[in-house]
Amino acid sequence: MKTLITRTHTGRDGNARKVLRSFTATSKDVEMLHAIAAYHGFSKSATLTSLIKKEFWRIFPRGTKTIRPDPGARVVE
Repeated sequence: MKTLITRTHTGRDGNARKVLRSFTATSKDVEMLHAIAAYHGFSKSATLTSLIKKEFWRIFPRGTKTIRPDPGARVVE
């Protein structure tokens, strides 16, 4: 099921515009995302970003060829 999220964004000219984002998820997936976001006090977007970062660094603790750990970051394998 494709989920559409619509929200209003104010453009540079001050006029309100609708921003449409879409992704494939079931209603249950969206509800789980909403519950996790509410629990942590994050937006759904911030929750997704956080989960992606955690999973990336779990899989690639030393980074990849193009994505390197921040300077001074402790790398544990």
